[in-house]
Amino acid sequence: MGGEGNKILHKGIPVLGDAFVIIVKTEWNDIITGKLEEGAIRILKENNIQYHTIIVPGAIEIPFAIRAYTLSRQKQPDAFIAFGAVIRGGTPHFEYVCKSVTEGISTLNLTLEIPTIFGVLTLENEAQAIERTGGPEGHKGEEAAYTALKMIHLKRQLAQADFLTL
Repeated sequence: MGGEGNKILHKGIPVLGDAFVIIVKTEWNDIITGKLEEGAIRILKENNIQYHTIIVPGAIEIPFAIRAYTLSRQKQPDAFIAFGAVIRGGTPHFEYVCKSVTEGISTLNLTLEIPTIFGVLTLENEAQAIERTGGPEGHKGEEAAYTALKMIHLKRQLAQADFLTL
């Protein structure tokens, strides 16, 4: 079991009828990333948010896909959600992949003007994935969608000249 988590994440969700979110998910561990995506889509639909999914082979490719999308002529999103599932094996590969994707997404958040929500599960085993996709640890896909909505709202508030007087 993990920690307490954010018990109020689903509260205070702003109304953002015109927002657009890109979900980037991996093929690797697709049963898990599919459940994350389903949870996010459920929340996005409940909030009338447009979305599109891009599929990449593995977690390390997520930052590249997001950066490439921002450089494309495609409709730009208000937020990205990154979904992957990295399960520890018997080699150091787990640490390399986790470090790479974490640093990549952190870099995107510091260099892009579009928030990228970290929805990459780093797991010891598949049982932990079940716990985090609707089990006792909540649903990390839903949580990522709520976070995206809140970050879109924050970005819009910060863009307003009178933000500090609210």
